[in-house]
Amino acid sequence: MKSVEIRTIDSSDFDIWLPLWKGYQRFYEVDIHESVTRETWARFLDPTEPMYAALAIVNERALGLVHSIYHRSAWTSGDDCYLQDLFVAEDARGSGIGRTLIEYVYAEAKRRRAPRVYWQTHESNHNAMQLYDRIADRSPFIQYRKLFD
Repeated sequence: MKSVEIRTIDSSDFDIWLPLWKGYQRFYEVDIHESVTRETWARFLDPTEPMYAALAIVNERALGLVHSIYHRSAWTSGDDCYLQDLFVAEDARGSGIGRTLIEYVYAEAKRRRAPRVYWQTHESNHNAMQLYDRIADRSPFIQYRKLFD
């Protein structure tokens, strides 16, 4: 595989980002409404929003995406970076793209002086967890949530 270029999305990237976003949803067996997808895309492009997206490009083809959100924390003086979504196309998994996307988020977080980057994954995502265990520390915290209609 040729080298991976990671770049921040721009307004012309919607059509190459969307199939990856849909693939991510299939992987996690969720269906995010189109209106939410459009709103999310607009947030990525809005300079006043703390949400960011980047694509992994190989041979002019988008093979991965990463989304991150910066937010305040009562535990630190700087904004934490939440790596919310990470996805690599099925035919490109195991090629190092996931790691490269995470390292991109790490570099951006350091540039923004974030004290930490964190994320979560589903307990069944064993392949990804093999990578995560090599490049980050597993938190002992368990997530609880309450969904509202």
